Amino acid sequence: MKERNCLSAEEVEAQKVSVARMRDRNDRVYAETGARPQAFVLTLGCQQNEADSEKIAGLCEAMGYTITPTPDAADLIMVNTCAIREHAEQKALSLVGQYKHLKAKKPSLMIGVCGCMVVQEHRREELKHRYPYVDFVFGTSSLHRFPQLLCEKLEKGKRLFCPEESEYLVAEGLPIRRESNYRAWVSVMYGCNNFCSYCIVPYVRGRERSREMGEIVKEVAQLVREGYKDITLLGQNVNSYGKDLEGNGDFADLLYELDKLEGDFWLRFMTSHPKDASRKLIDVMASSRHIAHQFHLPMQSGSDAVLRAMNRRYDTAKYLEIVDYMREKMPDVTLTSDIIVGFPGETEEDFSDTLAMLERVKFDMLYSFIYSPRKGTPAAEMVQVEQKTKNERFDRLLALQNAIATEKNQPLVGQTLRVLCDGVSKNNAALYAGRTEGNKIAFFEGVPEDTGTFVEFVVERADAFALYGKKVSR
Repeated sequence: MKERNCLSAEEVEAQKVSVARMRDRNDRVYAETGARPQAFVLTLGCQQNEADSEKIAGLCEAMGYTITPTPDAADLIMVNTCAIREHAEQKALSLVGQYKHLKAKKPSLMIGVCGCMVVQEHRREELKHRYPYVDFVFGTSSLHRFPQLLCEKLEKGKRLFCPEESEYLVAEGLPIRRESNYRAWVSVMYGCNNFCSYCIVPYVRGRERSREMGEIVKEVAQLVREGYKDITLLGQNVNSYGKDLEGNGDFADLLYELDKLEGDFWLRFMTSHPKDASRKLIDVMASSRHIAHQFHLPMQSGSDAVLRAMNRRYDTAKYLEIVDYMREKMPDVTLTSDIIVGFPGETEEDFSDTLAMLERVKFDMLYSFIYSPRKGTPAAEMVQVEQKTKNERFDRLLALQNAIATEKNQPLVGQTLRVLCDGVSKNNAALYAGRTEGNKIAFFEGVPEDTGTFVEFVVERADAFALYGKKVSR
């Protein structure tokens, strides 16, 4: 890997030293009390945040903590925050506020806040002045420094607010404590160069930087050997992978190499940008053995005028060209998307164009959001659409998409599908839940042994959001 793109050997060694010091400290606590210190990791936000939290938990274990599912008895609380919308930040601050009483009961409790929200200077200042019980803060560029910061806080006692690094780098080799033993996240790149006018990500995640292909192949191969069945490759703009690494190959090349691995598993990826969704990528998917025929391709709006204002760098004609080629090569592909309703300046005609695109494309599933201004982005300074209008348009969008999703799922009734079982449903203890290759939720009667395995499932009923049926084999 090029030196410009990854941590120096000296920085890696410095973190190993901090890990060892924390491990010695926690081993002494264990020897004196008979109980290991406990760490609680709270994750807010996207799949990339989940992957980051698995590294935070892995570092906690390496430092001698046991991971606890609740904060009540924790000796260390880590809050990994999101900044994609104002609501996400307010939720994070509210949750941090709830830990004040835990600190009062146990003054030795360490509370750290990290992730996208705290990259923003105004949020760091807010945590510094309004949340005096928060011990240390670091942003997305400094995740690898977590052991060093915690060690320094415990040894010196001074609160730490780690500034963002001057350069965002890739940190290889961090320990990972995965939440599942059959589904896994694998980050293949970090950051974003697109600067969509509504999006905070480039400001809180830095510029695009790709991991070296050999490192990714090695990680995925190990997961397959360990029996993982569903592996998702992550990146803020995953299909621009490799553009920053000369001679490394592009995202289609990476998928091609990963598809060579032997084993019984599905390979997925997210999130894609339409401007980088190449025919080469689609061809690799269509001819693969392991790559799920599922594509999340955020459209954001069906109006070319709004897409220009969003700085999306494609138009609806380009988007439809991709969709049509994808369905030509993979007639069974499940297509999902993101839509923002009420973007600044969106007219009724613009919104009607979005509804028309929904009718034309017929997405299997849609993640829809009412536009929320993000401080520091160009769109926040544009003329805003009234909240009442945004709400009314959002309701119309949902009604149309629910009808389309129901229509898309009805032909599946009577079909036998392969489902990866996730165990007992969180909403109905009488049923088990899983996901199909197309990432559709399926409910059925199962047994504990089904969890983490593929089962054959006959669809007996379908609605907009889920499939219901009967397991026929395991």
